[in-house]
Amino acid sequence: MSDGWTEAFLEMMAVERAAAKNTLTAYGRDLADAAAFLKGRGGDLATASAEDIEAYFAAMGAAGLSPATAARRRAAVRQFYRFVLGEGWRADDPSRRVEAPKQGRPLPKVLSRDEVERLIVAAAARDGAQGLRLACLVEMTYASGLRVSELLALPLTALARDPAFLMVRGKGGKERLAPLNEAARKSVKAWLDVRKGFIPAGDAANPWLFPSRGKGGRLTARRFSQLLEEAAIAAGIDRARVSPHVLRHAFATHLLEGGADLRIVQTLLGHADIATTQIYTHVAGDRLAEVVRSKHPLAKKP
Repeated sequence: MSDGWTEAFLEMMAVERAAAKNTLTAYGRDLADAAAFLKGRGGDLATASAEDIEAYFAAMGAAGLSPATAARRRAAVRQFYRFVLGEGWRADDPSRRVEAPKQGRPLPKVLSRDEVERLIVAAAARDGAQGLRLACLVEMTYASGLRVSELLALPLTALARDPAFLMVRGKGGKERLAPLNEAARKSVKAWLDVRKGFIPAGDAANPWLFPSRGKGGRLTARRFSQLLEEAAIAAGIDRARVSPHVLRHAFATHLLEGGADLRIVQTLLGHADIATTQIYTHVAGDRLAEVVRSKHPLAKKP
């Protein structure tokens, strides 16, 4: 019975909430994990009691799972039972009485403006076409705030007419506009002049903006991360602080530091919930407070 409930729940998430394929896969695994635990207690998702769910949540903590993984599994179970209750398949929600532990959200890593500039210079300093490609990747990510998956999935046609904005399909299939400044557009033009050198043999019709001779025909997120780490080392920046996602964080934080409205930043990042965007106000706020303390003429001297 519970297998059919799980299938119906995942179908609802896909159709009604436009959940991404990776989200559906993760939730499917999470519910399978919960079902396996409950089977060991002689039950299943359909018959689980509040005590069973409480024991499952407690077991995740004892298993040493990362906070993020444990939180996602709790969310999957809670959403599943809310769905089941709404369908009338159960008269109760066994997950309702179990409170999730409160956990602080870690602040994102952010590079300073100077560090981003040094990273771009280091990327462009690589030999020939390799440098043009990496500089373009860095410039575009920092100028637009694209997720790495969105950037590497861009087709060549998206840049065909030198646009000031890109139409991007993000999480859940939602579309949004992502900006490209003059520096990024100039970098794209330089990259397009040498792009053909990265196209796999016999694949002249390769559709990707960043093609690769690898199996998928386009640059992978892993390879982009490796190239960024090499550029970080060359720029004298701790490579542990640099990743494609950190460039996205820098885009958001530097916009807020420059006075951008939080709602605008939310739209540019493609966040469904503004609470996700608000994490950047803490980062920007700390930096702005430090500027006031160190630069304001009335700041107290130590």
